[in-house]
Amino acid sequence: MGETPPPAPPPLPPTGLLMKRCKFIWRLLLLSNLALGAFLFASAKRRDSVEITRRTALKSHKGKASVEVPPEPITSSIDLNCDDFFVPVTTPVQMRAPIPEEQQREIFQWMLEEKRKLKPKNPVERKQIDEEKGHS
Repeated sequence: MGETPPPAPPPLPPTGLLMKRCKFIWRLLLLSNLALGAFLFASAKRRDSVEITRRTALKSHKGKASVEVPPEPITSSIDLNCDDFFVPVTTPVQMRAPIPEEQQREIFQWMLEEKRKLKPKNPVERKQIDEEKGHS
């Protein structure tokens, strides 16, 4: 009556590689990545073919009355066109009026005063500052 059953043996550690044990997950990840790549490739190719057909339609109707081609409807919320990232945004250079000579002299005098306030660290800097003082 006092006999107790022997304790259950501890569970054995899993044998084999993790990759073999999780085959289903690895296959699912691989297939989803391949599907995403195929989708991106197909959408880029479709976008290029639509642009080519638009260009040819516009060229063929140049002499005739203007025909407006409606833009392609947006099918997804993400625009994957990377051309915008590679084209630099250029802003027109604004030409400023030349600075009057008197104002240039005032700015140069101010710069020399600021340099005089600095203490040179070595004799070479001291010599450069003395030369600039001599030119003014």
